Amino acid sequence: MATSLREVWDAIAGEAAQESDLWAEALLPSEERELVPVFSPLVDEQFALGVETIYEAYLVHFGRPRLFGIADSNTSILLGDYLYAHGLVRIAETGDVDAVAALSDLISTCARLRAEGLPGDGEAWAETALRLGDGAADQGDVERALAAHVLRLS
Repeated sequence: MATSLREVWDAIAGEAAQESDLWAEALLPSEERELVPVFSPLVDEQFALGVETIYEAYLVHFGRPRLFGIADSNTSILLGDYLYAHGLVRIAETGDVDAVAALSDLISTCARLRAEGLPGDGEAWAETALRLGDGAADQGDVERALAAHVLRLS
């Protein structure tokens, strides 16, 4: 399991590139990647890699990804789905079934909100991340995560 933020980004990018030449081609050059965690600072360390992988999937589908530059919508859909699945596998590897269920519910909830054009996805992300947290996050951490989320979707 990745232990530092650098290892988180390297794991997401490296494993995607190993999985498919298509994902390797979609990776942004290193100097263009925006390696800014959004919701992982709110979760327990064991969930950071899975949460950032799932969040990157969300950004591939709905926002501005930090690691990938997608040229077409078909590749975007496929890559986002791959990252969702891979992130859930990473969460499952922790052995925490409740965390898998919480993140699966989050993915479903946010997809519904986006499809219906409703607000609240950031709050859903923050709430789920706090459920997976170790209790160390404070209101300032939540506000920073929500502000970063808004920027990724604009």
